[in-house]
Amino acid sequence: MEYRRITQAWARWCGALLVALAVWAPAQAQDRTFSDGQIDALMAPIALYPDSLLAQVLMASTYPADVKAAAAWVKAHPNEKGDAAVTKVEGQDWDPSVKGLVSVPQVLVMMNEKPQWVQDTGDAFLADPKRVMASVQRLRAQAQKAGNLKTTAEQKVATETQNGSQVIIIEPAQPQAIYVPVYQPTVVYGSWMYPA
Repeated sequence: MEYRRITQAWARWCGALLVALAVWAPAQAQDRTFSDGQIDALMAPIALYPDSLLAQVLMASTYPADVKAAAAWVKAHPNEKGDAAVTKVEGQDWDPSVKGLVSVPQVLVMMNEKPQWVQDTGDAFLADPKRVMASVQRLRAQAQKAGNLKTTAEQKVATETQNGSQVIIIEPAQPQAIYVPVYQPTVVYGSWMYPA
């Protein structure tokens, strides 16, 4: 797995974001349903991201128009990087999760290139955040079993018991920087659990 470095200033508030979203999202749910296989396919490209970045991407996916606008901004301002880029977009009326992603241009570019994935990911997350997070944990366990998810110089991987369940947590190895893992989902998880 390859890593790309990003700053972590925008991720300060992400620790409690996933918990807050699990409470907020059901009220915002869409009328779409997804199978476990569909949710796993949606989560496969991002399940191995550090938790704070994963939270940003999931929340940002619920604002596809903002993602498109932010990706256009990043393309128009290629020299703006990290915290400086986040400061420059403070005046935009985008959701804070999308503003934070301007410090991770490669993630915004990926999201902009896959608008249907962004829409479906946002819909799945709004409809049932617990199933989405269960999918992330399933995929992380599968990658770990295949030997492709472990602690490195860029990230710490830990397993904790929360509410009687094993949870795999991915955190930056150094608090001041987050590295974006770049991986091939068709390889990193080993054999896929679903025939389609």
